[in-house]
Amino acid sequence: MSDNLGSFCLVLHGHLPYVLRHGTWPHGEDWLYEAAAETYLPILAMIDECVYFNAVPKITMGLTPVLLEQLAHPVFKEGFIHYLKDRIERAKQDQIEFKEIDNGHMLYLAERWEKWYSERLEQFEKINHDIPKAFADRKAKNYCEILTSNATHAYMPLLYEDSSIRAQVRAGVASSERILGFKPTGMWLPECAYRPAGDWSPPIGWGWKGARTGIEHIVADEGIDHFFVESHLIEESRSEQVFNDEKWWKVDWDEARKYPDRGWRSVNEPHGVNSDGNGLARVYAMGRDQEVCEKVWSGDIGYPADGAYLEFHKAWSPKRGLRYWKITGPKTDLGDKHLYIPDNIDSKLHEHATHFVEQIKSRLRKYRDEVGRTGIVVTSFDAELFGHWWFEGPQFLKNVMLTLNSDPEVNLCTTEEYLDTHFVDKVVALPEGSWGEEGDHRVWTNDQVNWMWDIEYRCETVFGKMTSELDWEKDDKVRELLEKAGRELLLLQASDWPFVIRRGQAVDYGIKRFMQHVSRFEVLTSLAEKVAEHSDYLGKLNEVEQFEIKDADIHDVIFPNIDLNWWRS
Repeated sequence: MSDNLGSFCLVLHGHLPYVLRHGTWPHGEDWLYEAAAETYLPILAMIDECVYFNAVPKITMGLTPVLLEQLAHPVFKEGFIHYLKDRIERAKQDQIEFKEIDNGHMLYLAERWEKWYSERLEQFEKINHDIPKAFADRKAKNYCEILTSNATHAYMPLLYEDSSIRAQVRAGVASSERILGFKPTGMWLPECAYRPAGDWSPPIGWGWKGARTGIEHIVADEGIDHFFVESHLIEESRSEQVFNDEKWWKVDWDEARKYPDRGWRSVNEPHGVNSDGNGLARVYAMGRDQEVCEKVWSGDIGYPADGAYLEFHKAWSPKRGLRYWKITGPKTDLGDKHLYIPDNIDSKLHEHATHFVEQIKSRLRKYRDEVGRTGIVVTSFDAELFGHWWFEGPQFLKNVMLTLNSDPEVNLCTTEEYLDTHFVDKVVALPEGSWGEEGDHRVWTNDQVNWMWDIEYRCETVFGKMTSELDWEKDDKVRELLEKAGRELLLLQASDWPFVIRRGQAVDYGIKRFMQHVSRFEVLTSLAEKVAEHSDYLGKLNEVEQFEIKDADIHDVIFPNIDLNWWRS
């Protein structure tokens, strides 16, 4: 048997909701500045460091359109420079305080923070303040793959109309192509949430909706050929087609039981997806390997929980304070945390990276031995885990990439490279689900947030009626108002608003942001209807109408090229 054990793909999902000009601290633009400084720039640096050592990192990097729009915007670029300079000055101020209290170790750590943020500022200047282009440049050199997503991270299985899903996907793909300069072929489904074709009823008592299109068909129509799902969707899939004797054959639903050596229902092989029961693959689904992922993801046994690493939750001052303590222990109170010791980190990172690579190889070896063919391990994580939540995370990734580059037994690749070189010989119908709690939709539809879906469904219905009945193609004023309303509809559909409410994180902010976009949407659609009836109505606006138009133009500076045709089938 060949020495090759199989392939490994690291997938990082970079996303933040739209926060530009919607607050700064504690909720708002600081989220974006922190992620840029602690995750996106360090990941770029990690890629470059690997290349410096003649090792190609081959990461698959998801950058949601709403994130790209913000990172590319002048408001972010100016604010981020101020943020980095503020952090540098804060480190200098801490040094003065630590000298006064005669704490040499904290002084040393503050000096490190000053150097660290100065390096981030220098790096940002070096890439001409353009993080999206920096990733696109590295994609052009085949160092990474970049994934798109839908426009605002909308939770697609729960949207009321297929037209809304199409609009989200079309807007997202168009945004990615405009900002990156190319059209990605891979997509991160927000929350790994998927819904197959078939009859569907809304979860909040809006009655029976009827037949819906499978999400794989909608994304495939826009040029997407692969996406990512949680493991249980693969493991609970229904077999549909298999390739044998140079042709495709329709098969029974339980082929996995009959032919265990074909990789059916295994996350260690991609599966073609078609849920309508009568066709070949529209896209390929890559399953997340939970067994390997938990070595990083688990709050109990994951590497980031090691006591040597930097403590996220304790800072020297409450607002934008720098961190000087280590995790210390799994149950150590914040008041009992020990000071961080950077000199102890390299050996810990080497230990954890080595262990992680061994877990990958063990998983691949086990699959090859059991099935008789090589497979793939796909590990997918929120990108912000690396650097923001786990400060040392990017250096961990560098160690993993360097180790795998020197290991002849594992093929390190992006997902698009894997699919280009490996024929997928089976098609399945996936069940409905997500990577959320219990694998279903409960985080995004529950007693705390169902009122939001009632409003969201009403907005979808109103917009569908407006775009089909108003003659916007011949009336520029009506078209412009509906374009603004469409932008607000995309923004209010973000899955982030119910998520932060359900999790008890920034509840007031989530409610406020959702209702702001709803209010603007309602005013703009109402105005479009009035202007369609009376072309001179824009000259008679009341104060509320004037305010909402102006407020939307000032604050919601995103997706500049809204196309109402996105909502058409």
